[in-house]
Order: sequence, then C-alpha cells, then structure tokens
Amino acid sequence: MLTSPEKRISPKALKVWKIYGAILSFIVFALSIAATVAVFLLDLPKWIIPILVVVDICFFLIAVFFVPKIRWERWRYELREQEIELQHGLFVVKRTLIPIIRVQHVDTNQGPIMKKYRLASVVISSAATTHEIPALDEDEAEELRKTISYLVRVVREDV
Repeated sequence: MLTSPEKRISPKALKVWKIYGAILSFIVFALSIAATVAVFLLDLPKWIIPILVVVDICFFLIAVFFVPKIRWERWRYELREQEIELQHGLFVVKRTLIPIIRVQHVDTNQGPIMKKYRLASVVISSAATTHEIPALDEDEAEELRKTISYLVRVVREDV
C-alpha cells in the first residue's frame, strides 16, 4: 500500500501565488470600476455599487490570503522508482499516480515572477495528459526533471 506523498513544494510559492492573486484581484477591481461606470451611464440601481465593493474586498482576501496558504499546505509529491505521485486540491483532494513507463517527456517552466523568486514548475507529459508540480526551487526542479528522465530510460531498457 502506498503512503501519502511527503515532499512539499517551495515555501516561496506562497509569495508567488499571493502576487498572482493580487494581479487577478486588480483585474476584478478594474471590471468592477467598469460596472460602476455602467451603473451611472445606464441609470441602474445604485445599490449595485456597494455589492461590487464587498465582492472586490472578499475576492482580494480570498485570492491573496486564503487560497495560496491552503494550496501550499495541500500540495505534495513523491518520486518513486515506478511512479510519480501527486496530491493537491483546496476542497477536494486529488491524488494522481503517474507510472514512469507512461512518461513521454519532462519539462521545466518558469515565468517572470517565478524567475524572480528562483522557482520553476516541472511538467510531466504522458500520451493522455500533462501534470504539473508547481513552484519548486530551481535546483530541485532541474534535479527532479533529470531524475524522472533517468528513471524513464531505465524502465524502458528493462521492458
């Protein structure tokens, strides 16, 4: 029987996800401003404006403080000789086993914000789908990519 994955992603992921949440909150705020302008231009009920303000504040608090913390606490992964196990989810916890034999290729991704915090994501592709381990330290992501690649070669040589 398999145990739950033990390895965590980098604690710096919290900062990066908070920045992403703030950017998304800014977009929602801009949409609320556009809706407020529409309220005045189209002579809609003014009670819509306080609702928009409350929605903006709640969205900001959830996107910047709640979701990143829970997401970080729930993300786990484990690399074994025959499989990679992922566990994540905010409210519904999803556990995925990726057989090493099914892995086609492994990539690392790094956007500008992740690069600033020296983080990278590992993307594992199989014939059916792709899976991502987000926000690992750059060195850890590169080592994981190389290890998975090595295990894939070893397993395929054994077949």
